[in-house]
Amino acid sequence: MSFKVQVGPPQIVICEGQTVLVSDLSGQIDYPSDKGLYFLDTRLISAWAISANGVSWDLLNGGPIGYDAARIFLANRAFDTEDGAIPACTMGLVIGRFIRGGMHEDLDVTNYGPKTVRFNLEIAVRCDFADIFEVKSGHIVRRGRVTTEWLDKQQRLRTTYRNAEFSRAIEVGPRDGKPNAVYANGRLSFEVELAPGEAWHCCLIYEMTDCGRGFAAPTHCIIHAPSTHAAEIQFDKPQAALKIRTSNEEFYRFFHQAIDDTTALRLPHAGVDHTVSVPAAGLPWFLALFGRDSLIVSLQNMMVNPDLARGTLEVLGDLQARERDDYRDAEPGKILHEMRHGELAHFKLIPHTPYYGTADATPLYLITLHAAWRATGDQGLVEGNLAAAEACLVWIDESGDRDGDGFQEYQTRSPVGYENMSWKDAGDAVPYPDGSLVKGPKALCELQGYVYDAWIRMAEIYDALGRADRARDLREKANSLFRRFNEAFWDEEMGFYAYALDGEKQKVLTVASNPGHCLWSGIVPPDRAGRVVTRLMAPDMWSGWGIRTLSALHPSYNPYSYQCGSVWPHDNGIIALGFRRYGYAVEAAQIARDVTEAASHFLLNQLPELYAGISRELGGFPVQYLGANVPQAWAAGSAFMLLQSILGLEPDAISGRLYIDPRLPAWLSDLTVIDLHLGAQSFDIRFWREGEETRHEVLRGDSNVVVSRLIADRRSDKMSYYR
Repeated sequence: MSFKVQVGPPQIVICEGQTVLVSDLSGQIDYPSDKGLYFLDTRLISAWAISANGVSWDLLNGGPIGYDAARIFLANRAFDTEDGAIPACTMGLVIGRFIRGGMHEDLDVTNYGPKTVRFNLEIAVRCDFADIFEVKSGHIVRRGRVTTEWLDKQQRLRTTYRNAEFSRAIEVGPRDGKPNAVYANGRLSFEVELAPGEAWHCCLIYEMTDCGRGFAAPTHCIIHAPSTHAAEIQFDKPQAALKIRTSNEEFYRFFHQAIDDTTALRLPHAGVDHTVSVPAAGLPWFLALFGRDSLIVSLQNMMVNPDLARGTLEVLGDLQARERDDYRDAEPGKILHEMRHGELAHFKLIPHTPYYGTADATPLYLITLHAAWRATGDQGLVEGNLAAAEACLVWIDESGDRDGDGFQEYQTRSPVGYENMSWKDAGDAVPYPDGSLVKGPKALCELQGYVYDAWIRMAEIYDALGRADRARDLREKANSLFRRFNEAFWDEEMGFYAYALDGEKQKVLTVASNPGHCLWSGIVPPDRAGRVVTRLMAPDMWSGWGIRTLSALHPSYNPYSYQCGSVWPHDNGIIALGFRRYGYAVEAAQIARDVTEAASHFLLNQLPELYAGISRELGGFPVQYLGANVPQAWAAGSAFMLLQSILGLEPDAISGRLYIDPRLPAWLSDLTVIDLHLGAQSFDIRFWREGEETRHEVLRGDSNVVVSRLIADRRSDKMSYYR
């Protein structure tokens, strides 16, 4: 077996709800750094260190044992006591942490030496209550006041931050006041005395407060009751979620880690009379509600856990903009981009209350609604979200098309708004071929595809609702957009679509990954699809670890940049589905293998938000992007899109059909899907290769429902671009 280089940030990240802890592998939080204990977009703890008589411990090993729990093993360095010297590695320290609202921390010290030891175990804690935006930028401004008090009787260290009516607080102390602690010089201190072979245990409880609302910590120990915690983790996972079996260990690990990551990144969101789960974007910076991210993750999960879309549609519909607000780039009917709860948002020093600076979330809302309806067959889902959907359609016509030319454009009206409002939202993400940046209104190619797809899908919904006139109107608009898009964006000499039209309606002929999304949307005619696929698979775009965001021949190309040459797993998942839509199964499977093998190099098989666009070489490995979120929801969800592209899955619960068109590649010769849901029905299906062909067998469920049909045949039935 060849040696495999493992890559990934040297840190431990655990989370639950809107609490996340980022530490070194040793469990320490060094200051200054961007690590810490975060809660509702505020960093509560900015430094944490543990020592024995002032001497640090040495790391043996540490890491997460679940999305919300970690264990860390350390050994003592040599240190002096009044009873004599303590040799190195004669004591072991195990730190166990897990989060449920607050955080429970287990400290277990064992004396493996030949004599009794007495020393002070000290924990230094520092709180800065910095807003997560300022931590990320490295420019922290203290606006309020921090106070700390030691409540000796209660054995609690309480640190509070106040700025007018905004407050956050954290209390730390031993559970039930045992063992007894003292506090001095910014440290909690415990007197520890251990005979040979004896162990000492302490539960430290970290409880948070948001403007007077408390978040209690778990009370039981992870070390002494691991089975209890394991049961809680298992209970948290959606039991009906799709599972797989395969002899390909890499793909198996990739898929099941994606399930864990998606579970970790669910945010509870309180509705009027119930709580729903919505996917957050990623850790540590984007543990928040995002419009585009939450919708794409819901689409990715449609065959895995379609119920995720229910919460996403409900919450985003409730928060849909009702009026124009230029500071927040809000317009009636628009779906939000990002919502935050920290100090900067509270005092409206940032527009994320929520901020609406995204041009694609609104059509993606319609696409997700249709996909969820088709997957579940639930007419009530459509009816419950129809008002929001109709407001989205109005926004697309009136505000999405800023100049009335029939294309979708974006441009911020806010003094603090984003220059770019597509998924590539970095300030330098949309360059001209010479490297200069496109400014002002931009009509990106994939936005037109999203709207085309949304209109086609909503037409089908209106047909089902008995509103044939409305359906006919949307199809006519979609047909018109199809023709105009292919006239305005296609460049025959390049054999590719323009990245965008600029404010003067001139083509931006930069080669980027975005036209792959146009394949996914179906706005590309079949006779051009092959040329788009060929261009995306050319060496300057295809890195061997996936398709780059920008051509390596472009003057702005930088494999270590955020969106100008890096590889994004979710981008590749969407492109793979686009390839498969037009019959390019081999190329789709190649992308799936690229991303799967990249995941196998990252710690825990956990795909980051993005990685470097370095070309793959013999014996090479993917290179991490510094600061990438990991886990990240739509990176994890790429596993599900890649699976869908390989199996050609398409649910149609409305007509009681599950369409398949499987094309297993040689590297994935067998695959069984378990608990694949179509409405109320559930299926187990085995797929395997025989020569170059793929066979299937329905192991559980009504085999008459599972229909093998070419994707191309399905498209010709539904799409209207032939007219």
